[in-house]
Amino acid sequence: MDVPGDGLRARNRRGSIGERWWSRRFIDLVESFADQGRLARGRTYARKGNVTDLRVAPYEVTARVHGSAPEPYTVALGIEAIDAAGWRAAEAELASRAVFRARLLAGEMPPEIEWVFAELGLALFPGSAADLHLMCDCPDWGDPCKHAAAVLYLLAEAFDDDPFLILEWNGRGRDALLAALRRGSATEPDPFEMDDEPLTADGFWTAPSGLARLRERRAAPPVPPGFVLRVAAPPPVKVRRRPLTDVLAPAYEALAGDE
Repeated sequence: MDVPGDGLRARNRRGSIGERWWSRRFIDLVESFADQGRLARGRTYARKGNVTDLRVAPYEVTARVHGSAPEPYTVALGIEAIDAAGWRAAEAELASRAVFRARLLAGEMPPEIEWVFAELGLALFPGSAADLHLMCDCPDWGDPCKHAAAVLYLLAEAFDDDPFLILEWNGRGRDALLAALRRGSATEPDPFEMDDEPLTADGFWTAPSGLARLRERRAAPPVPPGFVLRVAAPPPVKVRRRPLTDVLAPAYEALAGDE
């Protein structure tokens, strides 16, 4: 039988939990719509080692959390995951962009990937309480209860360790995604490959027709206010015990709205 305190422990013992841009993005969204009091108690549980058996699977994250009862509670976190058609569109789009394809195949998660999905009308992270389904067999009807909140914070740290778990939760595992990107790379025509054409005086000053395959670069999506605060390493500076990035975020929002 597991003993409270022997489970997973959040690495960050105080302040915000989550270090990389994707885990901070996830936690920022959750904290924007969830009950702050229960989230605070959840952070305490996450730091005390009350969570065990955290598992990420397509569409659902499960864990056990020790509370006041003798037996641990069972927690499940569900999301409105991306369906098969959405993944086909996302994989085709990512495979068509050489930089994204190369970075993902190298095991990296580019910050702009969220906007690639957004262009297709897809979301990698829950944007509201309605997008996140929290289930716990404890008697607390809060949304989230402190047990589910603890799992949310430790899930963010799991995202720190392996960003592909974000895609796994959304319905596509690492191996399946990378295989699709490799297939897309193998079937996509080389834009610099030109058809053989006889060289004549008439066509000497005409560009070979193969150059027409060069595609125009798609315009980058607009960058949201404060995006640099999410992707850059946070400085070790605090203002009245608050991280500097949290203090600066309202200023970025105000500047973005200034005509």
